[in-house]
Amino acid sequence: MADYTITLKHREEVAEETMAFHFDIAGTGYTFKAGQNAAFTLLEPPETDTAGNTRTLSFASSPNDLSSLMVAMRMRRSAFKNSLKALPLGSKLRVSSAIGSFRLHADGSKPAVFLVGGIGITPVLSILAHAAEHALPHQIYVFYSNRDARKVAFLRELQKWEKTNPAFTFIPTVTTPNGSVWPFEHGRIDAQMLARYIPEVHTPVYYVCGPPEMVMAMQKLLYGLGVNEDNIRSEEFGGY
Repeated sequence: MADYTITLKHREEVAEETMAFHFDIAGTGYTFKAGQNAAFTLLEPPETDTAGNTRTLSFASSPNDLSSLMVAMRMRRSAFKNSLKALPLGSKLRVSSAIGSFRLHADGSKPAVFLVGGIGITPVLSILAHAAEHALPHQIYVFYSNRDARKVAFLRELQKWEKTNPAFTFIPTVTTPNGSVWPFEHGRIDAQMLARYIPEVHTPVYYVCGPPEMVMAMQKLLYGLGVNEDNIRSEEFGGY
């Protein structure tokens, strides 16, 4: 598996305790497919620990952009995250060739339903960008669950895509409202919420991505609804 050297060019806060990191890949020949991930290695981290300097991160940007790529993460305390946040812009990192099969199915006549928790939204962003740019025929639904409104990453971008792509339906929900105005769904993703938006619950291909406990709960929900196991694809986002 080949390694590539990329350059940190920008970082930004995209939700409470959530940051996006943008890397310059122009001229490297680096490519990936929507929904994939790779191993990112810090070359000169200001801080390290026993977990090492490499983490697997999903791409959150369009694979059609050959000049830059983006990843995002919850900024819980760890040596890797502290270092990435502190690195000077222009610092070099190493990234492996892209891997992973969490990709949109080929049959455009079957809807795609994404059940997403927290930072699990990252590969979905890449898939949505790819689908919009190529005018793919898939009807796409994204149910996006967070604890409260402050944790919802990329809300404006997702709302913008919903306005410009008639094949995309966006359903954000929060589980513990903190008093702020939230004009969308409330509560955990459940059978009743799915039924309000999905005409035939057994027809779509389901993509589940988020923390391990959320992935397990969504798989149990779908099995309970009688969804065929072959139509359920999962990706876990554990803490690090």
